[in-house]
Amino acid sequence: MTDTVNPPAPHQAPPASQQDGTYPRPQLVRPAWADLTGTWEFDFASAAEADADRLSAHTPYGHTIVVPYPPEAPLSGVADTGYHPVVWYRRHVTAADIAGCGHGDGRRLLLHFGAVDYRADVWAGGQHVGRHEGGHTPFTVDVTAAATSGFDIVVRAEDDPLDLEQPRGKQDWEPRPHSIWYERTTGIWQPVWLESVPRQHVRALAWLTDVANGQVTLGYEVSERSRETAVRVLIAHDGVPLAEATSLTEGQLRGRVVIPLAVLGNGQGYERLLWSPERPVLLDAAIELRDPAGRVVDAVTSYLGLRTVGTGGGQFLLNDRPYHVRAVLSQGYWPQSHLAAPSAAALSEEVRLIKELGFNTARLHQKIEDPRLLYWADRLGLLVWEELPSAYEFSATSISRLTREWTEAIQRDRSHPSVAVWVPMNESWGVQQAAHRPEQRHFLQALYHLAKALDPTRLVVSNDGWEHADSDLLTVHDYDNDVDSLTAAYADDTAVASTIAGIGPGQRVIRLLPEAETPGLAHAPVMVSEFGGVALDPGRGDGSWGYAVVADTDQLERQLRGVVGALQASRSLAGWCYTQLTDTVQETNGLTDACRRPKLNPAVVRAIIQDA
Repeated sequence: MTDTVNPPAPHQAPPASQQDGTYPRPQLVRPAWADLTGTWEFDFASAAEADADRLSAHTPYGHTIVVPYPPEAPLSGVADTGYHPVVWYRRHVTAADIAGCGHGDGRRLLLHFGAVDYRADVWAGGQHVGRHEGGHTPFTVDVTAAATSGFDIVVRAEDDPLDLEQPRGKQDWEPRPHSIWYERTTGIWQPVWLESVPRQHVRALAWLTDVANGQVTLGYEVSERSRETAVRVLIAHDGVPLAEATSLTEGQLRGRVVIPLAVLGNGQGYERLLWSPERPVLLDAAIELRDPAGRVVDAVTSYLGLRTVGTGGGQFLLNDRPYHVRAVLSQGYWPQSHLAAPSAAALSEEVRLIKELGFNTARLHQKIEDPRLLYWADRLGLLVWEELPSAYEFSATSISRLTREWTEAIQRDRSHPSVAVWVPMNESWGVQQAAHRPEQRHFLQALYHLAKALDPTRLVVSNDGWEHADSDLLTVHDYDNDVDSLTAAYADDTAVASTIAGIGPGQRVIRLLPEAETPGLAHAPVMVSEFGGVALDPGRGDGSWGYAVVADTDQLERQLRGVVGALQASRSLAGWCYTQLTDTVQETNGLTDACRRPKLNPAVVRAIIQDA
């Protein structure tokens, strides 16, 4: 291959804030990449089978699969929902694939995986090139040594369906979906792509915005140490330059560039650049690595949003002002593709649907979402609560796994302005004895403080629904569908204080520790973060259900109006989250069916949600 000239300057690529939503890593963008999704060879195997049996190019695989759909899903072409603890994938990378991402001599060829559930080993050209554990977070392997005229990629994914120490969210461990759990997602379920980079390149970025002091900070990681490399950052809005700053790498792999934004010095005018769901303003950024001669070594584009989240006076605060949270529970599950999105377009459509129905927030339940959905939340304006998928057995192993995956998820998503709240635990899943076992209580507190250590700029709900230890919000799950009693429970400060004192609506204590040990909870805003769950007469005899059942759409509208109105009438709640956006397998309590077809006129739902 011939040498590759300097990469394109950032202005030659479309602004990151205006991308089309197909690039798998929306806040660190390069213009050239090769999409490796599509048809791969595929096979099931036992955990005891020797790797060598699958690594030979002469070994036939029994199936093909459409990546990135999991083998349980119909869109994969396999649609096998049985127990399969080990799966194998193989794909030939062609010379055209390599050329398509601009690879050449002196460069590195990287293979990226958005997510592989749960443990992945990767070979390229017959050589083992990497391993990753964690089913919801990305990883990258260097395949430069294999990048000749073409080579095979082989992936072994191990996902024990009976391993309850593994972060699994709502993936069932029983043979068939039961109660609130659904089919498993095994193996590759997010995009796979190739990218060619210079030997010294930008490996990772993170944005920290400081509106009060009129500046933003870019945290970066580079692939090689060099005292001679400068990191240059340019920030613009709608094509108009706002700021520029340069810093040397100082011989470190990680560093920071502080970029003052003079435009924020206008005390009255700065708000026009603040991000909110109503005005989702994004700033574009171009980042360059330059050698001592000023030549561009690497160039990427990114985007960021200026906004703050906090609490005060019993309210959730967005940009220092009270903001009433109108959220919907979203499980991100599709009948044809399961946890994988059926297409890149489906992710933008999901955000548009949530907003069309009148919500300003989505609680992404038991799933670390595809980052392309977060891009659309950033761009279209939707606040997000990001929630760690639970394990169901408490042990040293589950502690280690959850901690690692939680760290990786926060590091991946902490630059998205849409992400406002981190949720490490839900309803004490995996720590069911937290009220009695101090080690489980300490783990709840540790996950809360880990999130605050990694990202002190956002709120953290330690254990959504009940049994809060340390927490920035006091959240309650209440599926009382009697409108009068629901209204009475949250009517005013006295009623709310009574509801959250002692045993709560979910028959668990709301506060796990005495008030003297967690004084912050006394002033934490209160939200009902699950309620409703009204099903439109499932009547299918297949285990479908809801927390309340109505016979027709007229009754559904009346019940929705009643339960939402009960919480809207409260001036003592900082917000609420309705269960749920879509029907999900046997949970038929969505505002839409599983295919995203609304059960009521969206304008009617929007008027109810927005109390119009």
